[in-house]
Amino acid sequence: MESRYGKYAEGAVQKAAKLGADMAEAYIGNSKELVVDVRNGSIETMKLAEDRGMGIRVFAGGKTGFAFTTDFGDSALEEVARQALANASCAEPDPLRTLPVPAPSYPQMDLFDPGIKNAAVEQKIEMAKSMENEARAFDKRISVIESSTYQDGEVEVTLFNSKGTSLHYLGAYCGMYIALVAGQGEDSQTGFALGYGLRFAELDPSKFGRQAAERAVRMLGAKPGATQKAPVILDPYVATGFLGMLAPALSAEAVQKGRSLFAGKVGQQVGSGNINLVDDGTLKDGISSAPFDGEGVPTSRTVLIEGGVLKCFLHNTYTAAKDKVLSTGNGVRGSFKGTPEVGTTNFFIEPGAKKPEEIIGEINNGFYVTEVMGMHTANPISGDFSVGASGLWIENGKPARPVRGMAIAGNITDLLKSVDAVGSDLQFFGGKGAPTIRVSAMSISGH
Repeated sequence: MESRYGKYAEGAVQKAAKLGADMAEAYIGNSKELVVDVRNGSIETMKLAEDRGMGIRVFAGGKTGFAFTTDFGDSALEEVARQALANASCAEPDPLRTLPVPAPSYPQMDLFDPGIKNAAVEQKIEMAKSMENEARAFDKRISVIESSTYQDGEVEVTLFNSKGTSLHYLGAYCGMYIALVAGQGEDSQTGFALGYGLRFAELDPSKFGRQAAERAVRMLGAKPGATQKAPVILDPYVATGFLGMLAPALSAEAVQKGRSLFAGKVGQQVGSGNINLVDDGTLKDGISSAPFDGEGVPTSRTVLIEGGVLKCFLHNTYTAAKDKVLSTGNGVRGSFKGTPEVGTTNFFIEPGAKKPEEIIGEINNGFYVTEVMGMHTANPISGDFSVGASGLWIENGKPARPVRGMAIAGNITDLLKSVDAVGSDLQFFGGKGAPTIRVSAMSISGH
C-alpha cells in the first residue's frame, strides 16, 4: 500500500538539501485513538483523538538538527527544514551521527486488522459494559468499578531519507482494562485486568471482568505476614514490572554513558540458566511489532540474555556506529515530535516448561506476589530495589491466605541469578511480557 504522505516527506527532504543539508530524513506519524470509559452501565467518557505531523532531521557539516511541524503546506515544510538546519548550527559536530541506507529486505507483517475499524462504536461500548457486568456478577462483594475501558488505535508511519530509504506501514491495536474494588465489612481490596493486542476477535471482555473480580475477592481479609527469608513467586504482571528496570540497563546508550549495571558484562552470567530475555520487533501479533524502527532500520529479534548469559545490548544507528556493530533496529520514536532513541519493542522473558500450578505446588512455605508498590523508586543503575508487596501466602503447595503490607528487597541481578523456575504462561502487558517466575529465596519484611 502506498503512503498518502510520501510526497510530503520526499518534498521536505528535497527542501532541506536545497537549503544546504548534507543528509536529511523526514518521519511522518499519523495516529488515531478511541477510548471508551463505562461506569455503572453507562458511558462516562468517550474520547477520539488524532495526531499527525512530521519530524525532520538534518545533517550539515557533521552537526545534526531536528524540528517538527503539523502543517504540510509548502511554505511550512520549507520553514521546518530551515529550523532544523538552524538547530544543527548550534550543535556539537559528531561524525558518528548518520542515516541508515535502505536494507535489502524488511520483515513482512500483518499489523492491521480491519475488524478493529469495522466494528461499530456501539459494539465497543457493549464490550466495556459486559466486562463490568461480568465482574459484578462474579461476586456480590464487588462494590466499586473504578473503570471499565475499551481502547483502540491506528498508526501510520511514513519515512523518507536522502540515502534512498522510502518506507511506510499501517498498524492498529485494541485492548481493554478494568479496575475495581471488593469490600467486606471494613476491608476493601483492589483488582484489575488488562489485555492489548492486534486482533479484535481475540478480545474477551468476560474473561477480563472475571479475572479482575477474582483478584480483588481473593485478597479480602489480607494481613501482614512474618519477616523471613523464603521462596518468592512473581506472577506475570509483577515479573513484567521488574522488566521495566532491566530495559534501560540493556540499552547501548545507557552502557556508553556509564549508566548501566550490565556495562562490561557481555559474555558473563547475569542470571540463572532458566533466564532467556528477548527483544523482538518482528514478533507475530506483538503490540510493538513493526517492519522497521524510527529511523528505517529493519526490526529484528535480539536475544539479550541466553541461559543467563548476557549476549549483547540494544542499538540504534548512532550507538551502533560508536560500538562498531550493526543497529538492532531499536531506534524507537515516541512520536514525530522526537528523534529515534534506543528503546525496546516487544521485550519479554521466554516461557519455560512448567505450569504455574506446578511452580506453586513445589513450595512448602513461600510468597506468591500479585502486586508490588513503589517500583518507580528502584534504582536502574545499581539494580537495588525495595518495594511493597501483597499477594498470597503458599503453604504445602497451595495458596493458604492473602497477605499485604509486606516488602521485598534486593538487587535485580541477585534476583535473576536466583530464578529456579520459569512458567509456560507468558503474558504481555503492552510491549513487555513475562511468565510466572520463581525466585529460590528472598528477604521478605512483614511485621
